[in-house]
Amino acid sequence: MLVLLPPSEGKTPPRARGPLLDLDSLCSPGLTPVREKVLDALVEVSASPDAMTVLGVGASLSTEVARNVHLRTAPTAPAKQVYTGVLYAAAGLDRLTPTGRTRAAQSVRIVSGLWGLVAPDDPIPAYRLSMGTDLPGIGPLAAAWRGALGVELGARAEGELVVDCRSAAYLAAWHPPRSADWVQVRVLRELDGARSVVSHNAKHTRGVLTRHLLTRRGRAPHDAESLARVAGELVGSALLAVELGPPARGARTLELVVA
Repeated sequence: MLVLLPPSEGKTPPRARGPLLDLDSLCSPGLTPVREKVLDALVEVSASPDAMTVLGVGASLSTEVARNVHLRTAPTAPAKQVYTGVLYAAAGLDRLTPTGRTRAAQSVRIVSGLWGLVAPDDPIPAYRLSMGTDLPGIGPLAAAWRGALGVELGARAEGELVVDCRSAAYLAAWHPPRSADWVQVRVLRELDGARSVVSHNAKHTRGVLTRHLLTRRGRAPHDAESLARVAGELVGSALLAVELGPPARGARTLELVVA
């Protein structure tokens, strides 16, 4: 099983005494050459007068953009502590038992516009960069990462269940191979018998599913059908219903229905 998560927009800066950034310490070392290029381009653009415009952020985030300039010498902490927000609060990757931590280390990967991929324990600094950015010197980040992520994840996903919790911008960076059992997780709200797509609750619910996959007893799901059965264990508590759709464009859709 491979669980793919998006990064959080909000990030908690590590304490000043944390170890400095070391790209060689991150998972998937084959991504290091692209990481170097993207990091250099981000540092440069973040020091420019039009940094806010290029990075697509408002004035309230100027401190975070300014912090990008010093990423090479910034303190780090495990990604599971740096990434905060609704999904990560629900997933609780920093509140797992030893067994859960082992499962997360093996199965969970966070797709990032800056790092390509990180594992929950990878030491990273807080940064501001979205996968939807067209970065000067690099171009659209999803396209820039696509080839390298294909090399790193292609073999890993062969014949595997891929539980895809990414948003659209991060989904554009890599699609699993046809041999993978690829399931995109979709969250719907049911109100007065009608269902509609939700955003805020979607992040929370994907986090709940991620935590359940890491903490439940028993074997991990190995295909779309067993994933749906495992997700169904949440019906009556976190969910109203679970529905597994037919394959479409290589992926199946797992619909998690909330109130």
